[in-house]
Order: sequence, then C-alpha cells, then structure tokens
Amino acid sequence: MDRRDFLKSTAMTAATLAASRLAYGQDKAGPTPPTAAPGGQGVQWNKAPCRFCGTGCHVQVGVQNGKVVAIAGDQQAPVNKGLLCVKGYHVGLALYGSDRLTTPLLKKGDTHVPISWEEAIDIVARRVLKDPKGFGLYGSGQWTIPEGYAASKFVKGGLGSNQLDANARLCMASAVTGFLATYGVDEPAGCYDDLDACDVLIMWGNNPAEMHPVLFSRVIDRRSRGEKVTLIDIGTRKTRTSGFCDHSLRFKPNTDLAIACGIAHLLVENGTYDKAFVEANCAFRAPSEPAALEGKAITFEEYRELLKPYTPEKVAELSGVPAKDLRMLADLFGRRDVRITSLWCMGMNQHTRGTAINNLVHGLHLLSGHFGKPGDAPTSLTGQPSACGTVREVGTLAHALPGGRVVAKAEHRAQMEEIWNVPKGRLHDKPGYHTLEMWKRFSTPTEQGGDIHTIWVQVTNPAQTLPNTHKLVDPSRKLADKFLIVSDVYPSATARIADLILPSAMWVEKNGMVGNSERRTQQWFKMVKPPGQARDDAWQLIAVAHRLLELGFEGMKDKDGRFLFEVKGKDGKPVPLWDFAHYYDVNVDEHLFEEYRKTTRIKHKDLAPYQEYVKARGLRWPVVQQPDGNWRETRFRFAGFDDPYVKKGRDIQFYHSTTHDDRAQIWFSPYEPPPESPDTEFPFWLCTGRVIEHWHSGTMTMRIPQLQRAMPQAYVEMNRADARRLGVGNGDQVTVETRRGKLDLPVWIGGRGEPPEGSLFVPFFDERLLINGLTLDEHDPFSKQPDYKKCAARVRRRELVAEKQG
Repeated sequence: MDRRDFLKSTAMTAATLAASRLAYGQDKAGPTPPTAAPGGQGVQWNKAPCRFCGTGCHVQVGVQNGKVVAIAGDQQAPVNKGLLCVKGYHVGLALYGSDRLTTPLLKKGDTHVPISWEEAIDIVARRVLKDPKGFGLYGSGQWTIPEGYAASKFVKGGLGSNQLDANARLCMASAVTGFLATYGVDEPAGCYDDLDACDVLIMWGNNPAEMHPVLFSRVIDRRSRGEKVTLIDIGTRKTRTSGFCDHSLRFKPNTDLAIACGIAHLLVENGTYDKAFVEANCAFRAPSEPAALEGKAITFEEYRELLKPYTPEKVAELSGVPAKDLRMLADLFGRRDVRITSLWCMGMNQHTRGTAINNLVHGLHLLSGHFGKPGDAPTSLTGQPSACGTVREVGTLAHALPGGRVVAKAEHRAQMEEIWNVPKGRLHDKPGYHTLEMWKRFSTPTEQGGDIHTIWVQVTNPAQTLPNTHKLVDPSRKLADKFLIVSDVYPSATARIADLILPSAMWVEKNGMVGNSERRTQQWFKMVKPPGQARDDAWQLIAVAHRLLELGFEGMKDKDGRFLFEVKGKDGKPVPLWDFAHYYDVNVDEHLFEEYRKTTRIKHKDLAPYQEYVKARGLRWPVVQQPDGNWRETRFRFAGFDDPYVKKGRDIQFYHSTTHDDRAQIWFSPYEPPPESPDTEFPFWLCTGRVIEHWHSGTMTMRIPQLQRAMPQAYVEMNRADARRLGVGNGDQVTVETRRGKLDLPVWIGGRGEPPEGSLFVPFFDERLLINGLTLDEHDPFSKQPDYKKCAARVRRRELVAEKQG
C-alpha cells in the first residue's frame, strides 16, 4: 500500500455502516458552495497551509468569483508533496456553513441581538477598564503568529497584566516542559525528514494513521517501495495505527512511565547504552523536594540505583506489557545499526505525569545515543495549525513572553519593554493564571476569590474542550458580574453561552502565518472576503486597544506617547488600523511579524524576513542568513552537520543546557498511580480523543457535509466482552457516568478501534454530546495540563437507568 492508497483508504472507510447506525436526526449541514474543476476557467490558485492540525500540509486554494471553489494538494510542499487527508481535501468548505456568524451579538435576556462593531468594541474596552488585572484573554494555537503576538503585546505590554493563556495548555504544555527540562529550550530537534530515514518508528500513545495520516503515509510509502521499517505501537487501546504495526503493545493507563524506566534499566544493566554519547553530552537528573521543573542533579550511579526496581518482570506486573516485549524494546534501543524515531501527541501530554513521561522518552534517546542523526529523534506532534509557531513562541501563555522569554526574569521583561518601547516597569513579574485556574476563578463568585471578571475567548471553544466543564465553565453563567466575550466563526458551544459574540474572519479570509510541528513557519495572503461584518481577530484586538486609548487608558501608549500598535504607511503617517476600512491599507501581518522577529534570537529561533516566507512553502527555524545573502533553514537542531549554532568541530552541542555546560539532562522519574482509578463503583477507564473526520471540537468540520455524514455524532467505543456482559450491541444507547457527570451515548463495537476489557473511548468533537463534562481536571504539576486520557467511569443500559429512576 503506497501513500495515495493509504490516504484513499482512510478517507473511504470514514463512512462505515457502524458509524451510520449512530446517526440521529436529519443532516443539518449547510449548503455546498459553487464548485469548479481544478484548472477551470477563471479559477485563481494560491498557496496556504491547511487550516486543520499541526502537520502543516500545504494546499492550493482555487478561488472564483470571490469564493473558494476548489482545493488541491500542493505539489511543491515538502511536508505533504501534493497529498492531503480527508479533512484537508474538504478544508475549503469550512468557510461556508449556513450558520456563519456575521454581525456582533449582545445577550439581552435570553436572546442575542445584533449591535454595531462600534458598540461591541466599546463594551470590550469598558470591561477592561472595570479592572484590567481581572480581564483575561484566552486563545489557542489557531491564532496566527501575528494574532498571537498582538494578543501578547495587548495584554502584557498594554494592560501590564499576564492574564493571558491559550488552550495549548490543554494539549502541548507537557511537551513544552519536557523539552525545557531536557534541553533548556522548547520544540523538537528533529523534523519530518526522520520519517524518511528511521529504521524503527515507535508511537507512544498516539494514533498517527488517523490523527496525522499524511505523516504516517510517508512511512507506509517506504514499505511499498520494499524498505524495511519496524513499526511499534505502545498504547492503551487498539487503533487503526495498530493494524500497520509489527508490534502492538497494550499497557495499563499511567504505566508508560514504568515502561520507559524499564527500558532504561535494561540499557544500563546490559551495558548497551551509548557510553561515549552520554559521557560527552549528557547529565542526570531526578525530581527534587520541593518539586521544581529543573529537579536535582544526580550521578550515573545514583541513576542506576533508582532504575533497579524496574526489572522486566516488575514492569510487566505494573503495565501489563510482557517482559519479552520490554526486552525487545531495550534491544532495539541498544543497537547502533538502526535509527529510531519516537512520535507522541496527546497520550503523553494529557497526563498528570506529562512532563515526566516526556522527559523519560527524551532520556531513552539520549541514553541510547539515538539522537542527532537523520532518523534518530524524539519528536512530539501538535494538534493545532500553529501550536508551535504561536502559543509557544510568541508568549501567549500566562508565564511567558515572546521568543522563549519568561515574565519572572527581569532581564527578559526589560528586553521586551525595549522592543515594545514601553516605560520601564510596565511588564508585570508575576505569572497570570494558567487555563484551569483562570476558568476556575471566572466560575467562582467574586467575594469568594473569583477575581477574573471577564474572559475574552478567541479562536477556541472552552465550553466544549475544557475538562470538568460543570466546575470550570457552567457556574460562571449564573454569576451576574461575570462577562464572557467570544470571537468565533460559528455559534460554538462557547459562543452560545457568551454575553458578547464577535464574528471573526477565518483562514484565507485574512492574511496569516503559522508554525507547524517541525518548526516550519508558513505564510499565506487573504484570498476571499469574510461574510457580512466578520473581521480579523488581530483587528479586533487592535480596535479595542485604540478604544482604550480614546478612553484615556495610558497603557495603550508607548513611552513616546504613540499608540502601542502604530503602523505607518508609505507616506510616513500613522494608518488608522482601528478603522476596518483602512486595516488592509498596509500589511499588518508583516509589520507585526517583523517586530516579533526581533525577539527570536535569544533562544536561537531565528526567523527570516516576512518576504522570504512569501516565496517559500515554509522554512524551519533557526533560519540563518548566509554570506551570499540567502536564508538557510535548519533541519536538525543541536547537530553539528546541520545546526549553524553548534560550534565547529562538535558533533552535538546542547547550547541551551539548563546546567550551562552544553549537556542535555537524562531524567529519572518514578511510576506513580493515577489520581483516579477504577473501583467497584466506577469500574471502567474512560479515555477521550479525536476521530479522523473531525478536528478538535468539530465547530468547522461538523459543518462540512461530507465529514458530518461520514461521522455524524459521538459514540462510546467498547470492548466486545464488556458489551456482551451489559447486553448491548452496536447502536444501543448507554449512559456513561463519572463522579463529575453523565452522558447518554450510542455504543460502537468492533469499529476502527477497540479498547481492552474495562476501558471506554469517547471522541470529543460532538457539541451535542459534551464528554468533557465527565473528564478529570487533575493536572500535571509543572505544565498544568489536565488529564483527558484516564478517569474512572461506569456504564449502564439506558433503559435500565430509566426503570431504576421510575
């Protein structure tokens, strides 16, 4: 099976008999826009990265008569080489749902009524003035780089506050802390090229055959050419990825830490670790007391002693993975004649020990020397189009500043005050509230410590995606002094409960730049107009900033008395960006990006000038100018053969080492039981995740007719033996219940995935069936990322529940 056959298979089998049995009600998807064949008369084609996920596939967008009428894979794009997944081929239809938001709406009584943009902007500004420190801004990796940078500047440079966070806290935060604790700097060192060079691909608790199919197809394509690639699936349930793997290992939830420790134990005890690599490039670390991200230094002998309890037999007892399979993994890591790439996504990140398991997997690659060569890399994958380029790099987290800086460091604050030309001391040194704390305080009465009075949500859907929404979201809607503002393109679960709704432009209705999972920064231009009065998110931020200036708020001036977001035109005069009629008189994206570029050198995340990205299908940072004037991207960080910042003569240099000695940290972290486990009252494990047809909360993909029909609603995936004991079959309704809530769902047995006995899986894309009301808000102590992958649940047939209640 080659790449095209694989992708065709994943698209065609999306619509299955089992899935169709789950459907209820009528197909409410909006009408399909006019279409034209690729290359048809009058169709203009331009490049853009796909709107979905963090892979960063490039598409060619066909526009005719002011509408997107066709989508094709971009043959010039190195990420996808002309191919797309089922979502990518339909990305143009995401613009044309019949219920697009087209005018600002203010809640009055039980309804939302249209208002003008002028009134809407004034309302937002006056909510800021109520108490700037209690005004929170919440975004995501769906922000473009310029939008996220504008948000960071607005809150941190303008309001003098750090009440800014993003939903990357829910998906990538543990990857961030893992990178920082290991290398001293965020983002993968390898890239997608590793998929073309590895001999072994290990997938740690992720399902790339469905979640990142274009990337997975690169490996499948190699097999079709006769190349030998060993695929290993380490997960808690059987997925479509499992079917392609040579080894598919099922482990008990939370025991991935024990597995990693067990592999490290065997490498050390068998003497098969890479002694030369470790002695030249690594140091050892263990958790400290009190707990701190940097931990404490330990010796190699102390590391060995800490690993001794993790024998194959003990790890097999803890995890359920047979000892022979643990030895197989250790034997592979101990070989020098193969190259190993590890991939992971939410399975490792959405974890109460997320930082620890990230550290341990990085440590396996360092300990074994499987690092720094094509095909030898530990690589995290992202779920959002700019989770790397925006949230992690432009400072839209409560503790962060652009370019890898943090608010707690005085020198970092001083650097940003200089770049933003704001008075000394404008930036605040105390981190704001992380996502869960921000929403907890928003849902807590003011007199009881709920000091967040307003949250402005852009480009995300927290009423559907936050964990334990009954605790974090619902109470705020009953508190009279709490005000929710939502900028969105459709009436999402969050927009419907908002006090003020602002209609946004999306994707090719505006200029944009994003950064994908391999450090690749990508650019596109506006191609079509947004519907009605929908407007760019960056414009909304700038318009509110200017309204605050008009109302006398000094924070929206720089130290020379100029508007914080001032942009001058070719005539040298300031352009009135806050007036949308003039917003596109200049390229605001280019201005914001060039300002942001100044921040990127401190962590060697160098970016090229904006116009270089106009010409390219993305460039992987650091992008460094050569003597001949050209700009060169970097594929493999810390590797002397490719990274321009590695000193000449060095094979490897971890130049952002937390110990300031060019060494990466190999961590020991012990296995710990999960915060909640099945018991007699709640005997099942519950896990949540995605499906191939829908992206995250389904706000866009559920409005694409083909995708909505292929997967019309959420379901609960069950093991056959559990279903038999309950007396339920495909399509039967059951009630899934946890200590936080309950939900009625249809059963799917023997579909594309299968959990082991005692385990359930429910996707979270369906806004009518909000599974996150049941999930756990326990979180990692360092990343503050919550655990969506395991909590205790019970299942009952719906009719039995009804009889008992009767």
